Amino acid sequence: MSALWSVGAGLLLLLLWVRHRGLEAVLVHHRWVFVCLFLLPLSILFDIYYQLRAWAVWRLHSAPRQHAQRVRHIQEQVREWKKEGSKRYMCTGRPGWLTVSLRVGKYKKTHKNIMINLMDVLEVDSERQVVRVEPLVSMGQLTAYLNPMGWTIPVVPELDDLTVGGLIMGTGIESSSHIYGLFQHTCVAYELVLADGSLVRCSPTENSDLFYAVPWSCGTLGFLVAAEIKMIPAKKYVKIHYKPVRGLQKICEKFTEESKKKENSFVEGLMYSLDEAVIMTGVLTDEAEQSKINRIGNYYKPWFFKHVEKYLKDDRTGVEYIPSRHYYHRHTRSIFWELQDIIPFGNNPVFRYLFGWMVPPKISLLKLTQGEAIRKLYEQHHVVQDMLVPMKSLEKSIQTFHVDLNVYPIWLCPFILPNNPGMVHPKGNEAELYVDIGAYGEPKSKQFEARASMRQMEKFVRSVHGFQMLYADCYMTREEFWDMFDGSLYHKLREQMNCKDAFPEVYDKICKAARH
Repeated sequence: MSALWSVGAGLLLLLLWVRHRGLEAVLVHHRWVFVCLFLLPLSILFDIYYQLRAWAVWRLHSAPRQHAQRVRHIQEQVREWKKEGSKRYMCTGRPGWLTVSLRVGKYKKTHKNIMINLMDVLEVDSERQVVRVEPLVSMGQLTAYLNPMGWTIPVVPELDDLTVGGLIMGTGIESSSHIYGLFQHTCVAYELVLADGSLVRCSPTENSDLFYAVPWSCGTLGFLVAAEIKMIPAKKYVKIHYKPVRGLQKICEKFTEESKKKENSFVEGLMYSLDEAVIMTGVLTDEAEQSKINRIGNYYKPWFFKHVEKYLKDDRTGVEYIPSRHYYHRHTRSIFWELQDIIPFGNNPVFRYLFGWMVPPKISLLKLTQGEAIRKLYEQHHVVQDMLVPMKSLEKSIQTFHVDLNVYPIWLCPFILPNNPGMVHPKGNEAELYVDIGAYGEPKSKQFEARASMRQMEKFVRSVHGFQMLYADCYMTREEFWDMFDGSLYHKLREQMNCKDAFPEVYDKICKAARH
């Protein structure tokens, strides 16, 4: 009974404090209060619901039987839109707050919403080594499904909630991408409902133009209803080697050297300042030294980027064996390092042991509850950007990030970019090694101003023939955008498939200059 009185008294004091400070002030300056008391429990309920649903589908084997019916329903909605006179653009009916992107999609309120309830794994073809999935299948769901069968996919972007559809229509990357390329390069076929309501399948040999145009198109060529993705055999552990490196030139040289080695299953770099980094290389293995196993995904463990930083602070190399699924989702619990700005004490051992099992809050719920004041604050004083630049421009690119943003840690992830048709390919005629430079956090640069600084960054990325990930805020003009991306195949198909009245151009859908 005394415990209940204590909880009641605590809640009363909290409510009085909130009333005194003002709700908006608390949400902006002490957001952890709201996140810890409400969003963490709500996130747990979300996870339980989706896990129970996935389990029920698996037990009942209902997904393959219902898939065709669900696709027909999408086709019926598109045909109904045509009968109504095609007066508005179409978009998926999934609420904007459910997406992992921090951008708020205002177009959902003005476009015709097509409901797409496709979130199941459809088929695992061990003979072809291909898994067929619906677009709303998440990375956490897919690895949980495949790993017990002895399979995984070649590129597993880190955050649990990233979906197959988002990773195809946008893009996705992982520390194995120096071997396999971007997420789209591991896909062997797509199925789409087009603007006329027809269902088509495309692959490198079947409707190949559409196959290469779909990635990065952000749902402006048709509605993705299924994808086939390559599988590779899963192994129990990733043997990971941590190597602290100091000096920008040495960091770039070491990172480039390791990225070129195909014997490395994984390559990743975390930069903690302009001249301090830890370069990590990993190899898949079924054998492990028991004393060196680190189950980094357990809720009470330190956040991964903090764990890595210890090797830099102690100035020592190290070797660990991380269970493969823990490795794939190593940045999930701390949302890379974004959670430290939301829950400043989140990596404290006491918090981890008591409440770490509830972390992280759903990004979708953070978006839903952020309010206009927090959204504007984030827009002006926070960056979440991934720029893809040629490896040969790495040193110059990091220096530019330091001057314009000065955000640390910085994520470095190498990838091979094939010379395929589509919006993103190297400047030359052959595949080229690129690197994703990820900046997430509050810029420390004194001259930082969101629009001006990001336009300067975008100009630099265009100058080295790089690309900006389209989930992030984009400030380019239309001409600048199509200078960065190759729109020749994209525009040709939009003309051929009568997309211009059905879907907005990708620029109009994602760029700030078009939406304001």
